Amino acid sequence: MTNEELILQKLEKLDRLEEQLAPIIQGHKVRSELLADLAPMGRQAAHMVTQGLQNVETNFQMEDVVELLTMVARNTRNFTFALHQFESFIDFMKDMAPLMKSTVPKLVSYLDTMDQKGVFRILKIWIVDFREKIAAQYGPEESEKIIDGIVAFIGLAGTLSDPKAVEFLKRLAALPGMVDLDQAPKLGPAGLAMASFSDEMKEGLGVVVELTKALGRLKTQEND
Repeated sequence: MTNEELILQKLEKLDRLEEQLAPIIQGHKVRSELLADLAPMGRQAAHMVTQGLQNVETNFQMEDVVELLTMVARNTRNFTFALHQFESFIDFMKDMAPLMKSTVPKLVSYLDTMDQKGVFRILKIWIVDFREKIAAQYGPEESEKIIDGIVAFIGLAGTLSDPKAVEFLKRLAALPGMVDLDQAPKLGPAGLAMASFSDEMKEGLGVVVELTKALGRLKTQEND
């Protein structure tokens, strides 16, 4: 084998070796570029970690850890009790879930019906608007007197719930429609005596007597 052939053979080996080393060289180049790109980020992260450790070093004491472990050990029963209660609450919510699914839509429908009937609007008028108007028109003392009067009136309205009182007020409200003032005659003592013989007059005088008795009992209650 001549020298030229040996040289060619070695050159071929060098070419094959270069082909084999090319991926390794390329990978090393990529890693070098990646490390170069990550170096600033690494320095920043290291600075942040260092600063964080410095803060921990100034604020962290081993006595705090011991105290925390002591408190955990002392309150183990409390933690256990709280977990049991939480577990019971979860079971309760699981049991209530089917009921809530059927109840909530009905409640929403009921509230919507009340809203359509104007119930909430009426409540707002009495609870919010009424108080605001009183506060705007009157001072604190006058407002207090007005509210006391309203409370007393409500109590009076409660006494009118008696069926007898309701019937009496109904008949009393119908009384003006039964009276024709244009047809009322002029009567003296004699005319009054003659009119007292009619049945209507007798019934009217009986009503007057009953009212007079009631007024007398009212006077007695005031004296008591």
